[in-house]
Amino acid sequence: METWRVELHAHTIYSRDCLVTPEQIVAACRRKGIHRIAVTDHNTIAGAVRARELAPAMVIVGEEIMTTQGELLAFFVKEEVPPGLSPQETIARLRAQGAVISVSHPYDRLRKGAWREEDLLTIIEQVDALEVFNARCIFPSDNARALAIAQRYDRLQTVGSDAHTTRELGQALVEIPPFNGPESFKAALAQARFHTRLSSPFIHFASTYAKWVKRLGIGYGIR
Repeated sequence: METWRVELHAHTIYSRDCLVTPEQIVAACRRKGIHRIAVTDHNTIAGAVRARELAPAMVIVGEEIMTTQGELLAFFVKEEVPPGLSPQETIARLRAQGAVISVSHPYDRLRKGAWREEDLLTIIEQVDALEVFNARCIFPSDNARALAIAQRYDRLQTVGSDAHTTRELGQALVEIPPFNGPESFKAALAQARFHTRLSSPFIHFASTYAKWVKRLGIGYGIR
């Protein structure tokens, strides 16, 4: 049976902590044999839309959205959802456009966008999936907690590299049957095989570097 290698969490220069252009992310996916990629920039779909223009068959328009309680990860986004809304309002706006909703790195203790469990439980039945492995999590137990709660509440599971450099692409992939839209994507996720490796903790310096480069308005060299 044919399967696709799919990256479900990646950023471009349209995120404030990344310097990878849409052109570079598409080229890297082709080089690494990644069949589909969800471009999930922070609070914007501009990078994903640009990447899809370059590779319409490859790119899923996504967004990582900061709510008042934690971050949500959305796929097949048609209209950008702004940050700072309640989780319930964010979910309602995503549902209205038929997006698939996951929760990014829900228990990563070092992330601003992590969730308190009591907040997560208020919306867990309203989301489709939880990200049960994020390659940028420094503590493996944080990923393990996400997997445990996804299993307890019978949610679909996603994994992602959370790539902010091209070298990170492919650190965490789902291998799933081909899909052609949100509903078939969810059906494919139910059959997913995961290929996961944690990234080096030092990769976080790349994001810090990107923030300073943009703040100072200088050239950049990280890929």
